[in-house]
Formats: sequence, structure tokens, C-alpha cells
Amino acid sequence: MLIPSIDLQNGHVVQLVQGERLAIEAPDPEPWIRKFSSFPRVQLIDLDAARGRGDNADLVRSICGRLPCRVGGGIRTVERAREVLALGAHAVIASSALFRDGAVDAAFARSLAEAVGVDRVIAAVDSRAGRVVIHGWKTVLPITAVDAARALEPFCSEFLYTHVDTEGLMGGTDMKAIMAVRQATSRRVTAAGGITTWDDINQLDAAGVDAVVGMAIYTGQLPLADPGAG
Repeated sequence: MLIPSIDLQNGHVVQLVQGERLAIEAPDPEPWIRKFSSFPRVQLIDLDAARGRGDNADLVRSICGRLPCRVGGGIRTVERAREVLALGAHAVIASSALFRDGAVDAAFARSLAEAVGVDRVIAAVDSRAGRVVIHGWKTVLPITAVDAARALEPFCSEFLYTHVDTEGLMGGTDMKAIMAVRQATSRRVTAAGGITTWDDINQLDAAGVDAVVGMAIYTGQLPLADPGAG
């Protein structure tokens, strides 16, 4: 399944290369909301909240009122998770807060799951050069994505695995790394990072993995409908 991604920064829809360089900025989100209106799942990330630079709460509420969104960005406390769900999110995506002192923070993960329900928690596991990275992909942990998935499985209904090495580059992703996470858990797995073609998406779908795509959609490289379908 293709899950389109909407990243918000300063009230605009943006796409960043490797999470840093601004590549695309759309001041008006309306055309993208309309384009994604037929999708059963949309990923919405508040980059300002993720970086602790305010938030886009009003825009998140507006988009969640029109699209079925899972929302990430700054989910560091149970209270923040509840606030995001109150904005209309179907689920929250937690990332850096799930880790502490180089390992999975099982206590926080458990408290989050107990507070909002396991079915409404998506655990984001981001990997660069074979290791989990947090804090905007700048802090490298001594554990792998497989290690993280195994430890977090009791506390979430889904994993969002981002292969940071290929993120935003539109050069394809690392299927082997994604499959390692898929095989490590019985939870749903969604992959991101360099997924560019319908061949990529269909290959993942055949393995039971959903695909989050941003850059390839916004640049027009990936049509929203599979040209080979039907």
C-alpha cells in the first residue's frame, strides 16, 4: 500500500533531503490535501514540533479533519500524544522518545501504550549505516533496527522503518534492510526512505510492507496511481 507523506514546516508543506536540505516548499497545502483524499492512510509529520520550534497544531487539526492521518513530530510525552490524538489523528508516531541511554526505553513505551492504546501507537525506527539514529538522525545508538523492533513490539501496533541512508534521494531503498525488520516482528511494518517507483511499492506490498513516499510524489516522478495496475 502506498501511504503519501505530508511534512509541515512553518505552516507550509515541505520535502527535505536527508532531513536537512529544503528541496520543495508548498505554501498552500490545499492541492496536496485534495490529491491525497482517496488514500486510506496518510502520514503527517510536524517538523517544527519534532525540532521543538513551536508546532503546526491548527494545520494538523485541519488536515486530520479531512484525511485519515497518522501523526508524528514531538511525541515525547503521554500528554503530547493525547493532544495529537485530540487533533484528530488516528494514531501517533513516536520516535526518539522511545530510546534512552542507547537502548529502548521500555518504561516510556509501556506508559504510552497504556495511556492511548497499543493500537494507536506507531513506533518509528530510523536506521543509518546499520544503527538506529534519533534526535533528527544525529545521535547514533549501539543497536540495530531489528534489536529495536524486537524490544518495542509489545508496545505498538506498527513500525515505521526509515532507511535514512537513502531518504530523499529518490535512488531506491534497501530491500534487504526492510525485510530484516519485517522478519523481526509480527506487527505491521511500513517502510520509508528512497522509495521511488511502483516496482518498489509492489515489491514491498508482496512482502506485506506498506510504503511511505514523499519526495517522488512531490517531484512528479511517482504517479499516484500504478500505471501497471488493471
